[in-house]
Amino acid sequence: MRDGVISALIAYLVWGVLPVYFKLVGTVAPLEVLAHRVIWAVPFGAIIILARRQRDDVWRALTHPRMLAFLTISAVMIAFNWLIYIFAVQRGQIFQASLGYYINPLMYVVVGVVFLGETLRRFQLVAVIFAAIGVTILTFIGGQVPWIALSLAVLFTIYGVIRKQVAIGGMPGLFVETLVLFPLAMVYWGWLMNTGTSDFSSDDPVLSVLLVLAGPITVLPLLFFVLAARRLPFSLIGFLQFIAPTLQFLMGLLYGEVLTVAHMLCFGLIWIAVGFFVFDAWRAGARTAEAGR
Repeated sequence: MRDGVISALIAYLVWGVLPVYFKLVGTVAPLEVLAHRVIWAVPFGAIIILARRQRDDVWRALTHPRMLAFLTISAVMIAFNWLIYIFAVQRGQIFQASLGYYINPLMYVVVGVVFLGETLRRFQLVAVIFAAIGVTILTFIGGQVPWIALSLAVLFTIYGVIRKQVAIGGMPGLFVETLVLFPLAMVYWGWLMNTGTSDFSSDDPVLSVLLVLAGPITVLPLLFFVLAARRLPFSLIGFLQFIAPTLQFLMGLLYGEVLTVAHMLCFGLIWIAVGFFVFDAWRAGARTAEAGR
């Protein structure tokens, strides 16, 4: 349990302060940052796959047409998710990015009810209603549709649903996804290098090193999350997952984003929704544990 909590905290802390990294590479176009994130995740991921002896899992996914098809689709979903997130941070929209990851768990609940025939529990329903009211307030009072938040939540939800169709671990799955995206990323980066428009150069070694670090920054938190998921009950994971968007929200304040009345009302309702969601997850976990005794 202790190791699981430590691993989860590392994962969510890294994801929470990720805006700092994307601000540091803020002069680089979001698409090029995405390309480097994919390119450098491959060799770094390969080291972890070899160290954890998961080559067979990767090979099985690459040679199984159905698994590879699902992972190709999930790779496209996560690539768009990453691109929008990078764009949001670089354009001073960290609040919206934070909002997207707050409502993502609630969107999972809605998908389960609408598409999988699951029953919506009372506190889950209350959480979804509060979240919906919060997003509506931001849309109408704030005068803007929070498309970044909604896009991030929708894409990540689709990504999660697709990944549930594939019997593969988190780390091997991510490695196959980056392998799928790798050729496109390399072609795009090659074109940037040939046209002299790439920000990766010896003229700015610090920036180039930062772009290489996109690899471990992508892979390491997932590795710690996988380690945590094996050791912790779902109810505790459900609580800890809100650390990342909370830190992202604080990053928005740190970088001077304007917290409007609409934002305050929206986030206030979202936090109430999160409270109901966490309480419901804790209660469901307690019931499961009691039934197992």
